[in-house]
Amino acid sequence: MSTTALLDRPADTTRQPRTVSHPTRVDAPSAPAAEPAQPAARNLPAGTAPRGFALYVGLDEAKAAASGVSLGVLVDALRRTIAELAPGAETYATVALAPVGAGGRDVDVVRLALHEPSAIARTKQDEPEDEDRNAGGVVVDISRKRVLIDGESAAFTFKEFELLQYLVLREGRTIERTELVTSLWQGATEEEAPGERTIDVHVRRLRAKLGRYEDIVRTVRGVGYRFDRHADVVIRYGHGTPSPDRF
Repeated sequence: MSTTALLDRPADTTRQPRTVSHPTRVDAPSAPAAEPAQPAARNLPAGTAPRGFALYVGLDEAKAAASGVSLGVLVDALRRTIAELAPGAETYATVALAPVGAGGRDVDVVRLALHEPSAIARTKQDEPEDEDRNAGGVVVDISRKRVLIDGESAAFTFKEFELLQYLVLREGRTIERTELVTSLWQGATEEEAPGERTIDVHVRRLRAKLGRYEDIVRTVRGVGYRFDRHADVVIRYGHGTPSPDRF
């Protein structure tokens, strides 16, 4: 489970970042004053008003270092930019932590660790049909044996759903191909059981049906496959959901 470490410190104005460069400002020729840009209309819940925004950045220290910066330098640079553009703005920085070796996209780990409402998987037993139909992303409904992609039913075969379900119930664990064959083709004779390469074919078809969300099923080269928590995936469990230990 991801946790967070809170960092809230004023920007260090006594040192200059060595690797952060700013674009040269070029004044354009005089032009008639334009009307201030108006924010796009949004359907806000009744009785609410915007009070700020959150910018989720997926970047670990190793990737930052490869670019010649650090997370602290980036935070300071963003704060200076905000102070220049909107002097009255208040800022607060927080860094998302996850166990070493945790999979998934960095930005999804951040969204989930910081408990972004739209990124937290809902696990209610009974959900209105309309809620799933209107939801974006992927809904893996284990209780109803279905997958919705951006509100539309995906035409998964029985085995494709079983494969996805097996990985989902073992989130974060790399599953070897031999285990998938043994578990998903229980009772099959040696002639009926697929080879490990057949599993790869099933996974390719599964990913093709997931479309732009295909990366929720991750290949661990030379080992097998893994499902990592993804901010755009909602898992629906039910009373009949099989235990990962008794699947």
